Amino acid sequence: MSTPAIPGRLSAADPDLTDRQRRVFARLVALHGRDAHPVSSERLARAGDVRQSGASLRGTLAELEGMGLLERAHAAAGRVPSAAGWEYFVRAVLEPAALPAEVEDAIAERLSQSRHDVERLLHAASRLLATFSHQLGLALAASLEGEALASLDLEPLGESGALLVLGLDGMRSRTLVLELDTPLDRGALAEVAAVLRERLLGGSLADARTRLAEDRELARHSAVRIVARAATASWAHPVETPLLTAGVSHLAEQREFADGMQLRPVLRALESGRAFERLMISGLQGHAAVQVGVGPSQALACLSLVSYPLPGAVSGAVAVLGPMRMDYATTIALVDLVGTRVADLLTA
Repeated sequence: MSTPAIPGRLSAADPDLTDRQRRVFARLVALHGRDAHPVSSERLARAGDVRQSGASLRGTLAELEGMGLLERAHAAAGRVPSAAGWEYFVRAVLEPAALPAEVEDAIAERLSQSRHDVERLLHAASRLLATFSHQLGLALAASLEGEALASLDLEPLGESGALLVLGLDGMRSRTLVLELDTPLDRGALAEVAAVLRERLLGGSLADARTRLAEDRELARHSAVRIVARAATASWAHPVETPLLTAGVSHLAEQREFADGMQLRPVLRALESGRAFERLMISGLQGHAAVQVGVGPSQALACLSLVSYPLPGAVSGAVAVLGPMRMDYATTIALVDLVGTRVADLLTA
């Protein structure tokens, strides 16, 4: 399974395309994205904006296939982007999309109506993503209470705030924004962090939460007590909801799932949730990223997941699931906007 692709973040393994190769690749992606059909050199030539002879186009397509960016659906067909090709497209070719102001306003208004209930907020997020992407919207708030605490950092945030970053195994973390009732400078926060590391590292996240609220040893240090009190206020109890989905009908309307038998294993995977939950929260917090091919089975390998792991006290994510040929520019913008709004409301 590949590392999630983030627009603008190139991989060392990405090929260095010439302008000609890049134009042909981008045009083929656009044509395939319209109807899911393989694209031949003749179809590219008829598109009008690729000014190459048939022989030159065939040579360029062969070069792109040799780089692993394109593949053939079958021997006599034209070419389609490979999974590696879609990842490259997201990282290196994709142009950012600007969402209409009315879409941004509708998302902000609808989410604000559910701001006081985490599950209602996530339900609203999944429905909004489904409505505006015309794909399957997903939302999740997962508990990491049993995970081991591997690192702890404290940084000042404004005049009377601090950022508590609790690092977990597997490059994951839980970030808490703390409102301190007494300001502490960077030196004092460094001393607090040293005490907390000694008392909390190695235990579970649940143990850390309990100790911050109840450990009398921590209460003996005035600065530690200030931080522990603020952390307890921000992190009173774990939040956990099941995987929430909306817009299954949108997925069923995609050409890739015209045969109901192809959709069935996807629906089974959604029912269990396990195939998607870890993928949704495993990326970089606060950034929308694309996982091309979400599972080893053929049914899931043809799907892409655009997810936004939520920063802050609630470990979770919002996401859109759809075919690999989805409109990534718009979908990434939507997931990023909804994810940002949800995170803001959860930490407000």
